[in-house]
Amino acid sequence: MPYDIAIVGAGPAGATLARLLNKNYKVLLLDRRDLVDGESETRTKCCGGLLAPDAQQMLGKMGLAVPTKVLVDPQLFLVRTIDFDNQKEQFYQRFYFNMDRKLFDEWLVSLVPEHVDLAMNCRFNSLSEAQDGYTIAFMHQGRIYTEKVKVVVGADGAWSKVRGQLFAEQDNFKKYIAIQEWFETDETIPYYGAVFDSEITDFYSWTISKNGLLIIGSALRPSKEAQQSFTLLKRNLREYGFRFGKRIKREGAYILRPRRRDIITGNDHAALIGEAGGFISPSSAEGISYALKSAYALAQSLEDGIDGFQKRYAKQARAITNTIGMKQLKSPGMYNRTLRGMVMKSGLAATQVYFE
Repeated sequence: MPYDIAIVGAGPAGATLARLLNKNYKVLLLDRRDLVDGESETRTKCCGGLLAPDAQQMLGKMGLAVPTKVLVDPQLFLVRTIDFDNQKEQFYQRFYFNMDRKLFDEWLVSLVPEHVDLAMNCRFNSLSEAQDGYTIAFMHQGRIYTEKVKVVVGADGAWSKVRGQLFAEQDNFKKYIAIQEWFETDETIPYYGAVFDSEITDFYSWTISKNGLLIIGSALRPSKEAQQSFTLLKRNLREYGFRFGKRIKREGAYILRPRRRDIITGNDHAALIGEAGGFISPSSAEGISYALKSAYALAQSLEDGIDGFQKRYAKQARAITNTIGMKQLKSPGMYNRTLRGMVMKSGLAATQVYFE
């Protein structure tokens, strides 16, 4: 029997969709990682691991509470904004859950009901048109497997193979490469650092304290100068007073910076959710809340069956794409050097702090 729905990618978008789909569907959920038997898995998602208020709110609406085993020290209630372009600094009140991203993904997969077939440690390879859907091919332990599906869902992130094979001509997303390095440090930093420096990137960089380590990351334009820019970021932070020693690990991933008109929801036999479809904030690159929201929207559109689901999904997703449009309008205030300098100088919405 063919699958009704195959979901490629078991991150927050894919796992949430698998959990929410009507139990009458025959569903396959596959991922390159092993998110069930975590003992054997070493690959992790390149992510700061901060759960923003919008994502917290969406989890609450779905009746979920994050288990303490997912959280790490310290919990963060403050953003330190450092503007190297204008030589200014401000603190802003924000409330994040600081978490282990791998454990977070494993927790979401653990909520997937038993009637969903899990295919972990499986790498999606390709798809081809078939009668009333697609035939998908994926690899497990060196062997190729194929399955017929009525609907394939790309939940496989910024560099989505599903999007690349089905919607390459529509793919107008502005792409960045996120580089993150973890360092030993002798201090626990009680804030999330947002760093702006146009010499490094036209997006932004970040610092996060996590379980006694310091993460330094940046969203960079893919080019041969990306590594030089990241090295400059580390040097600037050292000179600014950040203390960090031996590098523990290095991670990288692509991220998107969408415009509202770039969003791709899919076709009659395919759908894109999460960052695969461009559902991510173009101002902050926060993606988990958009992953949860787009998964919920697709699940709702499939409640009335597969026929005509795409039209219903596009309608359900309209509120999310409108939010992305609003984030676009916000971006000039964050990324235009002159406007950002004026806002930071004014102290608008800034928080007074009582520590050195």
